[in-house]
Amino acid sequence: MLILPSRRQVLTGLSGALATATLSTGAYAFGVEPLHRLVVTRYAPTLPGWTPDLSLRIAVLADFHVCEPFMPLDRVAAIVDATNALAPDLILMLGDYPAAGRIAWRKVALSDFARVVAGLRAPLGIHSILGNHDWWDDAAAQAARGGVPEARRVLEAVGIPVLENGALRLAKDGRPFWIAGLGDQQPFLFDDGGRDDLPATLAGITDDAPVILMAHEPDIFTAVPARVSLTLAGHTHGGQVRLFGRSPAIRPVGGHDYSYGHVVTDGRHMIVSGGFGVSRLPIRFGVPPEIVLLELGSRPAAA
Repeated sequence: MLILPSRRQVLTGLSGALATATLSTGAYAFGVEPLHRLVVTRYAPTLPGWTPDLSLRIAVLADFHVCEPFMPLDRVAAIVDATNALAPDLILMLGDYPAAGRIAWRKVALSDFARVVAGLRAPLGIHSILGNHDWWDDAAAQAARGGVPEARRVLEAVGIPVLENGALRLAKDGRPFWIAGLGDQQPFLFDDGGRDDLPATLAGITDDAPVILMAHEPDIFTAVPARVSLTLAGHTHGGQVRLFGRSPAIRPVGGHDYSYGHVVTDGRHMIVSGGFGVSRLPIRFGVPPEIVLLELGSRPAAA
C-alpha cells in the first residue's frame, strides 16, 4: 500500500532542505569564495582613440584590504605570483590596500604588504593610486585632512609610484600612451570634499596618444570626457554579492549601473574590477576575487 507523506512531513522536509541550502550558501560565501577562489577576468575591448597597432597587456589589481584572516600576506603573495604568471606589460593598482574597520580581526602592517607586492614584475612598471580606505585607515591623515597617507609612503618606498591627479606618458614598441591617476573622491570621513581633480589630471596630457584613467571610485565616470580611451575603477567589490548579473548593494550612479564589469556609455568605456578583499561584511558570493587582464590592441588574448 502506498503511504503518502502528511502535509506536516512535507513542510518539515522543505524547511530542512531550505535551512541546509541556506547554511551551505552562507558557508561558501564566508569561507570559500573570499578566501580560496581567485579568477582571471579577461577583457579585450575595442576602444575609441586607441592606436590600432598598439598591443598592450595590462593586469589590474584592486581592493586588497589586507588583514587576517581574509587577506593575509600569503594570499597576497599568491596573487602576486598569479599576476606575474600572466606576463603583463603593465600592472595597475587601484587603491584600498588596508583592511576596512571591523573586518580586520588582526591588522597586517602596510609595510609588510608593500614588501610582498614589490615582487610584482612588468616591463612597463607597476603604478598605483589611492582609495578611500587608504585615507580612512590613516588616523593622522584624517586628523590633518591631508598629508601623505601611510599607504602612499610604503608603496613609494618599494618603488611603486602613486599617481594623484597626474599623468605619465609610457610607450610600448615605440607607440606612446598615457596612464592617468585620479586623487580619491571620498578620502575623509564625514566630509564631502574629495582629493580628485579631473581637469588638472587631464591637463597633464600633452599629445593625442590614448589615455587610460585610473579612478578608485567609478562614480567619476559620468564626468570623464571622450578623450579618455578607458577608465579603470574598483571600490565596489562587485557588490560582494552578485545575483543574476546584478549587485543589489550598489546604488546606480545617474541612472547607470557602475557596480561591476565593462560599462559603455555614449561611446565611453569603463571597466570596474571586483577586486580581492571584503569590507563591512566578510562575504563574497557570485563575484570571486579577480585579477583583471586587459588585452588592448591587435594581439589576441592568451589561452
